[in-house]
Amino acid sequence: MSRSVLIIDDEPLMRVSMLDALRAEGFEVQEASNGEEGIQEIGTGQYDLVITDLRMPGSDGLQVVQACKACSPETEVIVITAHGSVDTAVQAMKLGAYDYVTKPFSIDELLLTVYRATKVQALRQENTALRQELEGKFNFDGIVGKNVHMRRVLEKVKLVATTDATVLVLGESGTGKEIIANAIHRNSPRRGQALIKVSCAALPETLLEAELFGHERGAFTGAVKQRRGRFELAHKGTLFLDEIGEISPAVQVKLLRVLQERRFERVGGNETIESNVRLVCATQKNLKTEVETGRFREDLFYRLNVVQVTLPPLRERRDDILILANHLLQESVRRIPRAIKGLSSAAREILLRYSFPGNVRELENTIERAVALAQEREEIEVWDLCGHTGCPFLEGTPQRDCGFCQEGLSAKTRDQQHGTLAEVRERCERDYILAVLAREAWSRTAASKFLGLSRKALWEKCRRYGISNPTTDGDEKSSDTGG
Repeated sequence: MSRSVLIIDDEPLMRVSMLDALRAEGFEVQEASNGEEGIQEIGTGQYDLVITDLRMPGSDGLQVVQACKACSPETEVIVITAHGSVDTAVQAMKLGAYDYVTKPFSIDELLLTVYRATKVQALRQENTALRQELEGKFNFDGIVGKNVHMRRVLEKVKLVATTDATVLVLGESGTGKEIIANAIHRNSPRRGQALIKVSCAALPETLLEAELFGHERGAFTGAVKQRRGRFELAHKGTLFLDEIGEISPAVQVKLLRVLQERRFERVGGNETIESNVRLVCATQKNLKTEVETGRFREDLFYRLNVVQVTLPPLRERRDDILILANHLLQESVRRIPRAIKGLSSAAREILLRYSFPGNVRELENTIERAVALAQEREEIEVWDLCGHTGCPFLEGTPQRDCGFCQEGLSAKTRDQQHGTLAEVRERCERDYILAVLAREAWSRTAASKFLGLSRKALWEKCRRYGISNPTTDGDEKSSDTGG
């Protein structure tokens, strides 16, 4: 992206030299011959960078800096000064100037300062964009759904977010526990501070303790330097402990002490560190059962269970499935450019019928895969959701690792339990032929040998049962057709 620069200098040769050098580097450059003209130009145009001489008749560089920061705070200012005016240049930086260069200077020196300033500006803009994206994704309006149970959950989250209360988020894997933690932080008074996350199930006991509380140099083998823990990093912010039910009894004791006393020591250290952290925990385990069996401390459970938020599985909020699917479809289309406009009626039907053991995460992965496979089609079809040509919705062989296939097969088996013996026999024969054809990659020659039929007999049965190769839209290779 081309950056726009305004040069303000009362020396024509200096002004032209900088202008030519910056334009040669691809910058869009405008010029002003004095401070008044420069200030007027700053007020009417949008510049990423202003380069101004410090000593000018009339309005000087300090006034330019003040006017620029008042009018356009995001614009960076570089001040050009003589050796005897360095103190004034430092004063300009206190007013908001990015840096200064001292006369005489080389063009390369100026360009280096310019590139540093534009890099800082680009990083600031990127951070602003990411913050806006996070706010759009994690605020309550960004959590999609109309299900009555989910709306009650969100109302509770909205109320508790404004407090410092510890929150325990319960729910099956993939229900969105981390998204709830994000929403709590983003809508809390601590939103300007850090949100630190730890997956307790991903680390063994010794590493988890050091991860949470930090360690001193030499505390254990491999501890070559001091390291701050997550409690320390989350100071004045929020700490999210995912899968809290997986922590060992020893770590449970130390966590309980932090919650009670709001202080801790690093592993191998003696210094007591104050802890000002808002804690949000999540687990898919039933902690009450864990307490009853002795695997989880009762006193820690009550410390964590100040406000409990239980997320319903997706199978219990079926009225949200299509809403979520369409939302996730739009998100995926933005990431993977496709001409897809929606889901076919058959695809919508199978999504509503499926139980989604992996909950929202599984739905998200399913939609993303479907978008990737759909190519130039305008609608997602059933076989895009399934992801392979053996899907029973294509009337082929079910895949053992595909939930869509297994549930589709079960539904079809239930349907086949009705009818006369002849009708059931014909359906079974048709399904078996389909299974063999799919296994043989729709080669009728290979399938006929496996079935013990002539190619002509197999062709006649396929015509009778309306069987065609779904991967070629019913157009068989001429070398492998019966007749």
